[in-house]
Amino acid sequence: MEYQLKLDWPEFLEKYWQKQPVVLKNALANFVDPITPDELAGLAMEAEVDSRLVSYHHNQWQAWNGPFESFDHLGETGWSLLAQAVNHWHAPSAELVRPFRVLPDWRLDDLMISFSVPGGGVGPHIDQYDVFIIQGMGRRRWRVGDKLPMRQFCPHPALLHVDPFAPIIDEELAPGDILYIPPGFPHDGQTIETALNYSVGFRGPNGRDLISSFADYALEHDLGGEHYSDPDLTCREHPGRVEEYELERLRTMMMDVINQPEAFTQWFGRFATTPRHELDIAPANPPYESAEITEALLAGKRLSGLNGLRVLNVSERFFVNSEPMKMADDKGADALCRYTLISKNELGEALHNPKFMMQLTDLVNQGYWFFDE
Repeated sequence: MEYQLKLDWPEFLEKYWQKQPVVLKNALANFVDPITPDELAGLAMEAEVDSRLVSYHHNQWQAWNGPFESFDHLGETGWSLLAQAVNHWHAPSAELVRPFRVLPDWRLDDLMISFSVPGGGVGPHIDQYDVFIIQGMGRRRWRVGDKLPMRQFCPHPALLHVDPFAPIIDEELAPGDILYIPPGFPHDGQTIETALNYSVGFRGPNGRDLISSFADYALEHDLGGEHYSDPDLTCREHPGRVEEYELERLRTMMMDVINQPEAFTQWFGRFATTPRHELDIAPANPPYESAEITEALLAGKRLSGLNGLRVLNVSERFFVNSEPMKMADDKGADALCRYTLISKNELGEALHNPKFMMQLTDLVNQGYWFFDE
């Protein structure tokens, strides 16, 4: 099913994006749930899927990580089942991500789906990413507070909560409504009537993540091997003091490692296309020949990108699932980054470039693209 999002994106980005939360009423009109509770429970039983259960009974919070074997013991109130990256594993649910491709692909985290019974929720908390919470079946009441310094604490080792807050949004969502919450705003959802919720999350890396990842890349590629040198050294009156010019020289050494455009681009392309969750990769069996792919596309067939696959154009360099690709046709490669469905129309003249088609065939055989039936 194709979902149509009623949203004035320029106005939304200017007024709300990373600025303030907002309820978007009936943003997905005539909303139909792409998944059933039983299907979600089935995914949570799979070892490859990141899932968890959260319950609140007798003023006590509990949380468990999947995979799970049964849910029969949970009762009819006070618990939620959550599954991460459902867009990687369930094609109909992945369609919910497509209306948000106005935003940069590299910022997309995943689609998390929660099933909750009356009284279910995960408690008041703060997220450090942008999230669009889509209401499916049922009803949930959402309270969102202002972005203020707040005490955080752990009522359970797997949960991080905040103190009670005064709401700036207090609203019950109906199917098709969307609640947008920027990073840092405390929020709490409580289920009134057994519900499904879909959270499309957009995450920005923090400085620690960036430095740590680049340091790994520098070690792997032997960057920054030059040693500190000081041929202009003079006699030191105070040998136990580090001079300011020495600190500046050290800082410059470190910055020079990052300030290598080619290395920085190669690192970031790998970093930004590495998925945080497993992909449902199924290599083609038997593998295709390049001529078969070309003939099928010329006959009108379409290739669909694997759900959750990260494909990016970074400074005219192409990366697929953390691997750099030196593509034989830039326009063809750009089409792979731009479109989720690829036909002869999107590929254009690249369809007649034998080297590019051999590369595309290799990607299909790896399971990154497959023919859309």
